[in-house]
Amino acid sequence: MSNINIVKAGEQGVVVDFGDVIDPGVNARVHRLAQQISGKMPDEILELVPTYRSLMVYFDPLRISREALTDKIRLFLDSDAESGEKVDTATVVSIPVCYGGEFGPDLEFVASHNKLSVEEVVEIHTSRAYQVYMLGFTPGFPYLGGMSDRIAAPRLAQPRVVIPAGSIGIAGSQTGIYPIQSPGGWQLIGRTPLQLFNPGSADPFLFAAGNYLRFTAINAGTFQEILCQVESGSYKPVTGTVKQGEDAACAL
Repeated sequence: MSNINIVKAGEQGVVVDFGDVIDPGVNARVHRLAQQISGKMPDEILELVPTYRSLMVYFDPLRISREALTDKIRLFLDSDAESGEKVDTATVVSIPVCYGGEFGPDLEFVASHNKLSVEEVVEIHTSRAYQVYMLGFTPGFPYLGGMSDRIAAPRLAQPRVVIPAGSIGIAGSQTGIYPIQSPGGWQLIGRTPLQLFNPGSADPFLFAAGNYLRFTAINAGTFQEILCQVESGSYKPVTGTVKQGEDAACAL
């Protein structure tokens, strides 16, 4: 673990820093460590915050000292390194999206910016699965990796004051979903009827860091049908699993 640093972060936190590289393998190590800590230290840990390449660990100082926590983290890291090649599995969540029109007012700009048709943009956007590296910005906002540079587009020169919840955006080489109504400057290409964040639920987020998302194109009629199911509580998310090394796009 010579390339991993564990540093103090306030009175009740430590950061486990895996380096400066944004890489699926590095992110997988972040999530494996989070799973080890949450599974083996449920009483001592207050919160875990995974990012692209680090893990923030908030602990209860009345139950464990910083030194004892750091020693345990080092043991988990050594154990992970000694166990060799991992065969991780991840959940893949299907995200139905109605592209263009009132749901995606910037779809035509993204197409013309990249000298593509709108159909080609949708085909490229739905052709692969995207890894959720981390959640943030607003509750449940997924930072996704793996979008094709063929549909990359600049941020809006003037951000919108209000973006509807469920809007799918592109900014640079990233794509993401606005879980709640908020301001934003990403190019909007579509919208999902799914509810990504429900603060009244015991499990408030539709997906978690480490999952994969697969966007599926739907028409306006299907959007309304799914929306009614979501609002009535009868909608069941479509999910699958994928092993490390497999194509997550084929899991659904």
